[in-house]
Amino acid sequence: MSPVASPESVRRHNLSLLLRLLHQSGAMSRSDIGTALGMTRSTIGELVADLGARGLVLAGDRVRLGSPGRPSLVVRPNPEGAVAVTADISVNSLSAAVVGLGGRILHLDRVAHRPRRLAFEQTVEDILELIKSAQASIPAHSWIAGLGIALPAVVRRADGLVHFAPNLGWRDVRLGELVADRVGSGLPVLIANDADLGAVAEHTWGAGVGASHLIYVSSDVGVGGGLVIDGRPLVGAAGCAGEVGHVQVNPMGVRCRCGAIGCWETEIGGPALLRRAGSAEKGYQPEAVARLLREAAWGDPVALPAVEEVGRWLGVGLGGLINVFNPQRVVLGGYLSTMWPLVEHIVQAELRVRVMAPALETVEIRPAQLGAEATLQGAAELALTRLLDDPTLAPAVEGRSAYAFVRGAQEPKAQPTPQAASQTGPGPRVLTERRAG
Repeated sequence: MSPVASPESVRRHNLSLLLRLLHQSGAMSRSDIGTALGMTRSTIGELVADLGARGLVLAGDRVRLGSPGRPSLVVRPNPEGAVAVTADISVNSLSAAVVGLGGRILHLDRVAHRPRRLAFEQTVEDILELIKSAQASIPAHSWIAGLGIALPAVVRRADGLVHFAPNLGWRDVRLGELVADRVGSGLPVLIANDADLGAVAEHTWGAGVGASHLIYVSSDVGVGGGLVIDGRPLVGAAGCAGEVGHVQVNPMGVRCRCGAIGCWETEIGGPALLRRAGSAEKGYQPEAVARLLREAAWGDPVALPAVEEVGRWLGVGLGGLINVFNPQRVVLGGYLSTMWPLVEHIVQAELRVRVMAPALETVEIRPAQLGAEATLQGAAELALTRLLDDPTLAPAVEGRSAYAFVRGAQEPKAQPTPQAASQTGPGPRVLTERRAG
């Protein structure tokens, strides 16, 4: 016999449904919320009032819905109501941000990261400096969900142990414990693979919205992948799911940093593109790849063939992934999103001879929409999950209301997500960008 849910647990569940809907979809009328959740207007009103008292939503801007009756109030997530501090450790840069509900980036600080500073101890010092700066920017009234960190590594999510980060040169590093001890705030510290988090962000707000089955592939120095299956991220038993860069595609290829021969990373990673164009891979810089892509777009006789060969190998690898996972959508991030218009015809030709017809008919390939900030937004989603599951974690404040800005208060200003840029102006702005060391 199933236990009977208490009124408190039912209310907590309904609050979670509403907050998660607004977090993912943005502003909605109360009428549309009722339709989406199958709830009455009075129930929606009570839930909005509760979330408003916790500072998590704002309400106002009555809109007409094209039918008789009173205009419906619009409800939206409050970006400053709950926030996560996030950080991204990549080979060429370090970033830290404050990301609010709705994926809105409120603060972003990025520094270039020189290869000589990839030593674990120095990298931790540098990222902690950025994290502290981000924490200092958080409004006093914001509820802080936790600290999420992304990096290109196989990570044990339970405690943030970095098993292996080949492009950083790290192995068996207790990053989670060290950061938690140094930050010392008592906040949860959550660490995950950067491509896994990029997949979550693109699925929630970017090019993957609406796709229940998604493959995300991103490339800079290495190649990372993230999987969303039946609407849920797939990370695997040991956190290794999505390590598509180390799928072996060319037995006659070159040796990868992981030690194997012919990994996909060695055929489509940024260094591989430079190698095909005759440039030195040592001291890899993203700017060199960006310049090569521009030259290829102009028809340069050296750059264009190099890009096209990488496109062929992109098609080879994607063909295998599509046959295995049968996704609705493939999202290309990193430099692959910029390269896509130049190689789309090549990739599609490879897929036509490699992918089973039913899988090929149902898949579409799109460039990512969220840019370099995707991993930071995905890390925020990791930290905000506990609040989205239980909004009562944020304390209610007597006298506070979701309807305050109806009476004249202004909604907190926040940088819009790139997905909303076409409607609300430019995407997240890098507040500081400098070079470390």
